[in-house]
Amino acid sequence: MNFNTGYQLYQEGKFEEALAVFDELIIQEKGKTELHLYRGRILTRLGKGELALEDFDLLTALEPYNTDFISDRGVVLHLLGRNDEALSELDRAANFDPRNPYRYSSRAFLKDRIGDLLGAIEDYEKAIELDPEDAVAFNNKGLVEEKLGQKERAKKSFEKADELVGYKPTQKSDDLPSVGNKKSAEIPKPNPEPSKENNKMTAGHFWSTLKSILGNEASRREFSDFVKGLFGGKRSKSS
Repeated sequence: MNFNTGYQLYQEGKFEEALAVFDELIIQEKGKTELHLYRGRILTRLGKGELALEDFDLLTALEPYNTDFISDRGVVLHLLGRNDEALSELDRAANFDPRNPYRYSSRAFLKDRIGDLLGAIEDYEKAIELDPEDAVAFNNKGLVEEKLGQKERAKKSFEKADELVGYKPTQKSDDLPSVGNKKSAEIPKPNPEPSKENNKMTAGHFWSTLKSILGNEASRREFSDFVKGLFGGKRSKSS
């Protein structure tokens, strides 16, 4: 039983089996960051947020300036409904890593989820300033502008996203999907639908929605093991 075995099980979506491997490895090598990182991610995928948070608390205590650990911890806090704390973590990540557009795109995603639409647009614009070829940021900004009723601004954002990826839709629809819906034929079948109670997201639904913010290569490298199968979000090709 070794790290590679657990990691392969994690990649295959065999989370219970992977958890058993990482639990055993941590008994043998407690405090090794990569073991706690993947156990935390697995526990999150299993919807065991409180247990996952223990691993991410340990990781951020060991490496308080590691922005990937901070960002992952913010994800868990969001899934637990602790959005003020989650936002604080994403603020910290952005402060430590201010030239990384992903920090602003991920914070924009959270702000959108908690209803701070103007704040979300501001962060998407910052991400675009840092990476003007990020089609996903343009697309997701357009989705937020749609929510605000800013039809013309949204249209321009979508057109820019289309231009950057070279995609010209064959059909247009005024009823654009919200963040989290399938936006491309390339995106695999989504995870189970979120619970409606208190507008909280399930862990499964979070993974299907978060990947829409991870469009550029650097971002995919940072979060590729936490969110499998990352694709640049696009609007649906059909109504």
